[in-house]
Amino acid sequence: MSNSVEDERRRIRERKKRELQQRLENGRSLEDANDGSDAPDEPIAITGQGHLESVVDGHDVVLVDCYADWCGPCKMLEPTVEALAAETDAAVAKVDVDANQRIAQQLGARSVPTLVLYADGQLTERLVGVQDRATLESLIEQHA
Repeated sequence: MSNSVEDERRRIRERKKRELQQRLENGRSLEDANDGSDAPDEPIAITGQGHLESVVDGHDVVLVDCYADWCGPCKMLEPTVEALAAETDAAVAKVDVDANQRIAQQLGARSVPTLVLYADGQLTERLVGVQDRATLESLIEQHA
C-alpha cells in the first residue's frame, strides 16, 4: 500500500475521531455518533483507488457516479447527484472516468453515466444512464 493511501486513511481516522469526540462532548451518545449517517453534504471527488476504498469503508451507503466532463447525460444528472449528497444519508462519490480509467473499469462503467451503489462495503446496484431522483432515493432508502 502506498504512503499516500496510508496517509489518507490516517487523516480520515483522525477526522472521524475528532468528530466522534465532539459529538460525545455535545451530549450525543456513541450509538448516535457512530450511526454511519454522517455523510458529506457535497459529492466527494475520488482521486484514486485507495480514496474510493476509504469512502466506501467509511460510510454505510455510498452512491458512486462515474461520469465524464464531455458527457451530456452526465451533466443532466449532476443536479440530482448534488441534491442526493445534500439531502440523503448516503455519501455520494464522483469518479471522472477519463482521469480514473482503472477505477471506472473496476466499477464496470462501460458507458457514462454509470451509478454504483455500495451498502455496508458491498456493491449492491449498478445503473447505466440518466436516472430520476425518485429512483435513486428509493435505492438509497432500501439500503440505508
